[in-house]
Amino acid sequence: MSKTLKECAVCQKPVASRAENPAFPFCSKRCRMVDLGRWLGEEYRVPARQTDEQEDELPADQHPERGGDA
Repeated sequence: MSKTLKECAVCQKPVASRAENPAFPFCSKRCRMVDLGRWLGEEYRVPARQTDEQEDELPADQHPERGGDA
């Protein structure tokens, strides 16, 4: 089997496998803490969904529990 090395998301150094590296998917504990600090400092953001993209909502007239065919 070939060993694929990933890159650390913080410093781009090669990252050892999970079995060899307790800081996986980062190269070190330092990079892991830098990433956590970025999340806590709100440097990373998950984009909000637009109202027209909400797939779990049906228009009121198409809702199965509110239909007039009861």
